[in-house]
Amino acid sequence: MTDASVTDVAHNGAQTNEAGFGDYFALLKPRVMSLVVFTALVGLVVAPVGIHPFIGFVAILCIAVGAGASGALNMWWDADIDSVMKRTSRRPIPAGKVEPSEALGIGLALSGFSVILLFLATNLLAAALLAFTIFFYAVIYSMWLKRATPQNIVIGGAAGAFPPMIGWAVATGGVSIESALMFALIFMWTPPHFWALALFVRSDYGDAGVPMLTETHGRPITRNHILVYTLFLVPVALGLGFTSIGGPVYLAAAFVLNLRFFYGAWLVWLRDDAAAEADNYATEKWLFRISLSYLFLHFGLLLVEAALHSLGWSIW
Repeated sequence: MTDASVTDVAHNGAQTNEAGFGDYFALLKPRVMSLVVFTALVGLVVAPVGIHPFIGFVAILCIAVGAGASGALNMWWDADIDSVMKRTSRRPIPAGKVEPSEALGIGLALSGFSVILLFLATNLLAAALLAFTIFFYAVIYSMWLKRATPQNIVIGGAAGAFPPMIGWAVATGGVSIESALMFALIFMWTPPHFWALALFVRSDYGDAGVPMLTETHGRPITRNHILVYTLFLVPVALGLGFTSIGGPVYLAAAFVLNLRFFYGAWLVWLRDDAAAEADNYATEKWLFRISLSYLFLHFGLLLVEAALHSLGWSIW
């Protein structure tokens, strides 16, 4: 190999380790951000107080940026365990694309930007809720709970449940039973959603020292937890139908969706590992698949009710 060839190889190798826009964007966890943006938008739209569309756009942008800041701070803190686990080893920091200090700087900068701009554009409560959400995910969940308790995903789920409450606060300047129930809907959905996945996916959390429930207590206990949290989830989801943002369309569809979800959780609870392995965890995979659309459908139904209310078609 000639000296020129060696130089070219070294140059190309260096290029593969250079961070591009996609690497920095990946720090923000865009897939998680999509759910955050959608639920925050619903919280904003269904609120009884209207706001200027531009202010609404700025508010949703701030919430999205705040969610991305949380993701960057999480990746900075979890860089050590991300490098151990197969599903996270290609993230920008363990892949050597982005330096941990860069992720920390981006996370802190975006956190400050999103909170301050939301305060200037809307109100103090909305900004305070966004700041607490970022703090909760980055510090309480990532730095403390994730490596300390098998209930990490339960308590940590609160971070993903705040966006519709923030959206509601943007419009109204306060909180209410409606925003609290939207929060509770996401909070109660999170454990059965993630634990259904954990039942059939071989995770390497144990190798990384993360005490996920399936690793610390086994699959039978995890099945019990899925059923219990589903029992709490169903009345929360149906309860939203009887509030000012609900209605007969939401309630009828939510009844079917939650009957289906509970049926799936019940079937999972009845099974043992031998039966699950025999059919390659078909029931667990089915429950996880329907959980993927569960939140989007419920929050989409709230948008439908908001449209009907604006047309004066509400019977509540």
